[in-house]
Amino acid sequence: MKVHIDSERCHGHGRCYDLAPGLFGEDDEGYGTVLAGGAVLAGQEPGARLAVANCPERAIDVLDGGPR
Repeated sequence: MKVHIDSERCHGHGRCYDLAPGLFGEDDEGYGTVLAGGAVLAGQEPGARLAVANCPERAIDVLDGGPR
């Protein structure tokens, strides 16, 4: 599985990198970024799903097919 942040929808609330700092970071302006190309390892899936569920703008998409 992989995660992707839609930069058009992201408003920089920072919930993604607060909830899953191993998967998400922030850019110089505080907007969310994906780390490691968005790859989500098996142990990181709960954090990824928590970040997706808590994004107010629904800017995080989950893509199937990433490494496990």
